[in-house]
Formats: sequence, C-alpha cells, structure tokens
Amino acid sequence: MAIIPKITAVSYLNTIPFVYGLKHADILRADITLAPPAECARNYIEGKADIALLPAAVVPELVDTNVITDYCIGAVGPVRTVTVMSHLPISKVKRIWLDGHSRTSVQLCGYLAKHKWHIEPEWLKLDDYSRTEDAPEEDAFLLIGDKVFDYEGRFPYVYDLAVEWHEVTKLPFAFAVWVARKGVPNETIDALQQALTFGVEHIWEAVVESPYMGSDNGITAYEYLTRNIDFILDEEKHRALKKFWDAGIRIVPRSY
Repeated sequence: MAIIPKITAVSYLNTIPFVYGLKHADILRADITLAPPAECARNYIEGKADIALLPAAVVPELVDTNVITDYCIGAVGPVRTVTVMSHLPISKVKRIWLDGHSRTSVQLCGYLAKHKWHIEPEWLKLDDYSRTEDAPEEDAFLLIGDKVFDYEGRFPYVYDLAVEWHEVTKLPFAFAVWVARKGVPNETIDALQQALTFGVEHIWEAVVESPYMGSDNGITAYEYLTRNIDFILDEEKHRALKKFWDAGIRIVPRSY
C-alpha cells in the first residue's frame, strides 16, 4: 500500500501555481494543508507534514531535513508583499511593529536595520492590525502577504524588503523553500518537482481556478505572479540564503 505524503504549503497568492500543480499534475498523490508561513513551520516541526514550503529563516534550525526541488518563493526585484511602511523616513523610525506570519521577513527586517538602515528600533509584535491606523509618526510596520495590497497608498514611505536586500547584497532573495524529511522517497521528491513545474508553467490557469480572479478578471494576480515573484531556486538564491543564514541575526519582538 502506497504511503500518501503530507504536504503543508503557504496559503498566499504567491503559492497558487504550486498548489495548482499539486492538484492537477496527476503524478503526485498527497494530502495538502495550506496555512500562513509560520503555521506551515509549526506543522512541519510537529510532524504533521513530511514535505513543506517553509520560511527560509526556519531551515537552519531543522534536523534530518533537506532543501529539495528547484523551486521557491523568491524575488529578483520588488516583491511587493513584504514591506515596511511608515509615515517618516526609515532613518527616523523608533519602533517597528512586526507581522508575525513569517519569521523570514522578521529576520530580514532585522538584517536591513543593521546593515542598510543603520537603526536600532524597538521591535514589537503586531497582532492587531488596527494599530496601523492613527499610529504615532515614529512607528513603522512590517506587513507581509496578501494583506499588503490593502495597505498600498496609505503610507508615504514604503520599503520593499527584496529591493532593500538587493541594494545591500546585489543578490535576489528566497523567502520560502521546499524541504522534506530525510527518508522521504526520491520518487516522491521527483514527483513533487514535476508537479511544481506543471504549476509554474500554468500560472494563468492557477489564477483562473483561484479566489483571486477579482473584478479585474485575474489580471492583477497574474501580473504579480509573473512580475514580482520568481519561482526558480537558482545558484544566486542559494548564495543569498547562505549569506542570510550566516548573518545569524535573531529579532525577537516584544509583545505589547
């Protein structure tokens, strides 16, 4: 009797080509769970998944785990959905409220604070997004995922973390990568690779099948997936991940 692998993946717009491939490639039978990045990490760590699309910052802490496939959630230019927004220039910010849905974005924000912005802000955990309304001028907000679209145009200063990273390192970035526990059969990993390839080659079909069609018939979603997201985990992104991991920055926001 074949064992059906359990897969957990991110539940954002940027993942729908992967999800489409997993559902339609007809080469991989899997039990798929979708969740925000931090919850994907918990699912994997707690043994609820054999294969996962995980925030890159989590990977060095994992044991008996390999990075797999040639795919990721990455960016070679503006990623658009990982941003710090503020009313003042970042050099004048005193507090940064951190969206806790992705540890990678939090740690990347810490890296940029040290190596690019040269600031030492107070780090606070953002649980209540209403704090973005009528916030003190010295406050900034790290916002990630689909919710960022709702905040576009509301702050005069917006710092795209993929752009900021590239300005410092001259490298692209990989926000999430596929991993599997040691012992997952090579046949399963090969089937996953083929399923992801199928999905990336059918981005428009993935949009049509998704909840992101919207009033513009999916044009905004398609443009985001083809202009802002780069799905290929190439050598440059591997170099970027090593640089990010070697930095060893650990930001732990204080609960308010």
